[in-house]
Amino acid sequence: MKLCIFFGTFNPIHNAHIKMAEFVLKNFGFEKIIFIPAYKPPHKDYDLEMSYHRLNMVKLATEYNKNFEVSDIEFQRDTKSYTYLTILELYKKYNPNGKISMIIGTDALKKIETWYETDKLKNLVDFIVFIRENEHVNLDWLKEKGYNFQTADMPFEDISSTKIREKGELKNVPPKVKEYIEKNGLYKN
Repeated sequence: MKLCIFFGTFNPIHNAHIKMAEFVLKNFGFEKIIFIPAYKPPHKDYDLEMSYHRLNMVKLATEYNKNFEVSDIEFQRDTKSYTYLTILELYKKYNPNGKISMIIGTDALKKIETWYETDKLKNLVDFIVFIRENEHVNLDWLKEKGYNFQTADMPFEDISSTKIREKGELKNVPPKVKEYIEKNGLYKN
């Protein structure tokens, strides 16, 4: 199986996340995209109750597509969510054909050298990078350090989980996610 994963805090998952996954599925020939919500993100504050809400919202947002799967793999370990450790587990679980690919934004890729076991991680995954509109990014220095990636040529969607949380604007989340947020009283300021 040709496998691609999409890590994130997904706080909340929004329409741009879904469009990115659909774009990769259509244009890169994957059989499956696995969404992996972070349980305890190492670089962010987290609330354990909210972690489960985030997992539930990702399940609701992706259930319409049989090629999308949601994994709670990071919830099964009661530790911080380190990508490297999760990737090792995914290789054991799925036995993919070739390297696992990973959807990532330029903001995260620029910080990849700060990630846990980054030198080992770069040998295990190929990255599919989404560049923000009007962002001029030179990532050649990462290629020189052994990170393998290609860019996704999808028109940029200016949607931000931060803006959704701060402003409570739910027009950019899938309908079932909007219902879940409202039902559970999430992101109220």
